[in-house]
Amino acid sequence: MEKVTVFGAGSWGTALAIVLAENGHQTLLWTHREDQANEINNNHTNKKYLPETILPSQLSATSDLENAIEHATIFVIAVPTKAIREVCENMMKTLNKEVLIVHVSKGIEPDTHLRISEILEASLTSEVVEDIVVLSGPSHAEEVVLRHPTTITAACNNIKSAEKVQDLFMNGYFRVYTNSDVIGVELGGALKNVIALGAGISDGLDYGDNAKAALITRGLAEISRLGVRMGGNPFTFSGLSGMGDLIATCTSVHSRNWRAGNMLGKGLSLDEVLNSIGMVVEGVRTTKAAHQLALKYEVPMPLTSALYDVLFNDKNPKDAVDELMIRMKKREIEDLF
Repeated sequence: MEKVTVFGAGSWGTALAIVLAENGHQTLLWTHREDQANEINNNHTNKKYLPETILPSQLSATSDLENAIEHATIFVIAVPTKAIREVCENMMKTLNKEVLIVHVSKGIEPDTHLRISEILEASLTSEVVEDIVVLSGPSHAEEVVLRHPTTITAACNNIKSAEKVQDLFMNGYFRVYTNSDVIGVELGGALKNVIALGAGISDGLDYGDNAKAALITRGLAEISRLGVRMGGNPFTFSGLSGMGDLIATCTSVHSRNWRAGNMLGKGLSLDEVLNSIGMVVEGVRTTKAAHQLALKYEVPMPLTSALYDVLFNDKNPKDAVDELMIRMKKREIEDLF
């Protein structure tokens, strides 16, 4: 059995810590909040993020970063995209050993356009990084903690490291495949959040199943188009971290991105939406990054552009949909890549 530290005690970090603990690994969950660590250790709950869940007694938590670093040589990074640099910089103050990094965040950094693994490479020195593995796919924390069947992908340029992570997490309800396409897996996981915002807006406008099915399908075309241009394998986008994650995020009330879009469709402002949800909605930052990447690579991404205008230029969601519907005529298949 392995010693593992999970950095980030939100819903997904906590769910993965439960999987690891139940698999027999010595698992420590790090949070920057002492009161949250005390709640996990004393009450075996994390009510803000998983209010109905009782955590395994063998799962412990700490708010002491140095203690979290000392505990293990396998780190699972489950903090929001915007916090990764700060956490890594603080790690580097005391980290003096080689560790395997598993990241489970889904986003792209605006302005720099870096994927998560690239942010980690820029923030951690090569002397302390054994490898970086991406763990991604259709996986709502609320279902994982109920032990509902979940299947995701571990991606790494070094397939042996991906297989190590596969062995770490695999059990009767949590299945892990491996993939060597880090670019495709990361982009699929990040960009689907943009389309999920659009799916939520469509539902908020009461546009029905026809509209959402079209949005998901054309959204996958946009994701694939940009992903391939950036070096991803086109087949990855029809897999778990592409189409699979897109379907789950666009159709579930568990999805913060869908919920945020749904509120926008019902007429709330972005500030009202984010205050109401009270947790990070990764798709908002990623929409900005995706819009910038579309311009940089000269890739047509009309759905992403429309969402960018809704989020950052105060465009009315209904007006954005109307403009999408009356765009110039296109051929479907030839418009994929």
